[in-house]
Amino acid sequence: MPTTIKSEINILVELDENRVPEKLTWTARDGGVVNQDTKAMMLSVWDSKPQESMRIDLWTKDMPVDEMKTFFHQTLVSMSETFERATNDKKMADTMKDFCDYFAEKLELKKS
Repeated sequence: MPTTIKSEINILVELDENRVPEKLTWTARDGGVVNQDTKAMMLSVWDSKPQESMRIDLWTKDMPVDEMKTFFHQTLVSMSETFERATNDKKMADTMKDFCDYFAEKLELKKS
């Protein structure tokens, strides 16, 4: 019988008295990440029974708006790359990347 390998990812959310995130840290030991601070996160999971995604979007109250815009842009770019790897649909992935370019242009994000 094959051995089951498990890997754990943990997210710790520290809240203020109004339940607003003040601090976010995450750990993924298999990836070499231990108690790494972050200011924002987006987590999506797929529930196959109702055929819908569920998500958790969190950011700390000190997350600057300009960083949030960059975070969204980079997340959209990553999603287009993941979409292509997962579906092999290069045409739609390219369309998504075109939108990412438009998004960056409209937000006047600097090219990195």
